[in-house]
Formats: sequence, structure tokens, C-alpha cells
Amino acid sequence: MAKPATHSAEATLIILSGDDPDTTTRAIISLYLVGYNFIIVRAREERISTMQRNVIKELTRKKLVGTEIVSETSNEIKLQILASYPELSVENALRRVCVIATSMHNDAMQALKNLDKKLAQEVIQLDDEVDRFSLYIIRQLKLAVQNAKILREIGLSSPRDCLGYRVIVKFVERIADHATRIAENVLSMEEKPSEAVFQILYEMSTLAKNVFEDAIKSLFKKDYALADQVISKAKTISTLESKAIKEIQSGAKKIDISNIRMIMESIRRTAEYASDIAEIVLNLNINQIIAT
Repeated sequence: MAKPATHSAEATLIILSGDDPDTTTRAIISLYLVGYNFIIVRAREERISTMQRNVIKELTRKKLVGTEIVSETSNEIKLQILASYPELSVENALRRVCVIATSMHNDAMQALKNLDKKLAQEVIQLDDEVDRFSLYIIRQLKLAVQNAKILREIGLSSPRDCLGYRVIVKFVERIADHATRIAENVLSMEEKPSEAVFQILYEMSTLAKNVFEDAIKSLFKKDYALADQVISKAKTISTLESKAIKEIQSGAKKIDISNIRMIMESIRRTAEYASDIAEIVLNLNINQIIAT
């Protein structure tokens, strides 16, 4: 794949017929994140292959918020990023991602309770929606770091906030990933867990979900004290995990133990990522506890 040729807010990506579709996807995402308003994908040969064309269209539809294909020929596809900053602030987009991630976690646990494999599949499909909004947020943050006007328009006060939000977005993505992993493990199970096993997993899940929601609340309210409480509360997940391990060893079917252990790990990691988010909130709001 040739390097993209660029001018102004437009980038041209030259692709070859033998290029790995994943390589093309990564290049387009990179150009989107950097902040180009137009991305032209052009074949070095006479035509863009059907497979490459389908990959580009699917990427545009599923992953790139505010992006449309504005022209298409046999050897070229032109994308335009139409997103307007005031219409979807970083805060609103992040709230949306957090709602989706929480919903995924709740539905994954419900799928586990009833061994509902259809619901588990729906959870997995929602991961694309998290990716879409996450990429959009990262694009906005990258632009805001370089432009004070954009920084104000997207609802942040300093480039330092951009770095904190950038890290938080990745943590929320990881929480959604773990909801997906729970759902994937449900698909591999042959029987739903016993009531006793599910109850202890549900107890862990409730704690993980609560600390995640409180971590996000502390972020938007700029609440140092609440973030500190989240970190302390998240540590108690290890006690519940030990209790869960004992229950699983005595009450779970051998064939499903490995899946349940992986589900338990994903729940614990959710709480740990919530704690990591709270750590960022502490850093962003440290001035609240500095004596003046």
C-alpha cells in the first residue's frame, strides 16, 4: 500500500488489489482520526476489487460516525466526514458510549442467567456501536488539542482534559469488550448456571456496574470525593471473587467451569477499569483538594 497523498483537509489513499483489507481499514481509520474531512480511496490498477469496495462500505457504515460515501467510480471511492462538533459534543458521545457499555453488561448477565444465546448474540453485535462512538470521540479530541475553538465547541476546557478523556474512552471500550466476552462465553455453555452460582456472579456484576456508573458520574460532575470512593469500593470485588470461586467449584458443571471462570474474570476487570477511570478523574480534579 502506498503512503497517502495529502493536501488541505483531504487525503488520498492509494491501494493495490493484493492489499490486506484489514490494512486498508486501519489506514482509513487513521486518516479519520487525524481529522481529514475528505478521504479518497483510489486503486492503483483499473478498479477497486469487489471485496475491497465492500470492506470500505461496511467500515463507513459501522464504524465512522458522520461519514458518507459522496462519490464512487470503478477505481475510486470518496468519503466525506460530515460530523458537526456542536451537534454531538464529546461529553454527549461519551455518555452514549457509557450507556451502551452498561446495557451490554446488563444484557450479557441476563443472557447468562437464562442461557439466552440470542440475547448474547445481540450483545456482541452492539460492540460495533461502541467502536463507532469511540472513534468519533478520539477524532474530536485530536482536533481539539490543536484548535482552541474546537476545544470549546466540544465542551472541554483544556488540552489536559483531552488526554484524560482519551484514556477514559479506551477504558470504556475495554468494559464493552468484557461484556462481549461474557456473551461469547454464554454461547459456549451447555447449561445455564445453578441459582447459587448465578447469584454470586450477579452480586459481583452489580458491584462492577455500580462502580462504573459512579466513576462516570464523578467524571461529569467533576467530583473528586466520589471518584475516591469508587476506587475504594472497587477493591472489594476481590472478596466477592474469592467467594465466587468457592461456589463455582462446588456448584458448577465441570464442562462449564472454564466459561464461568472467564465470565468472573470479565466482571472483575469491569470493576478494575471503573477504578482506572476514577483515577483519571482524580488527576483531572486534583485542584479541588489543594490548599490555597
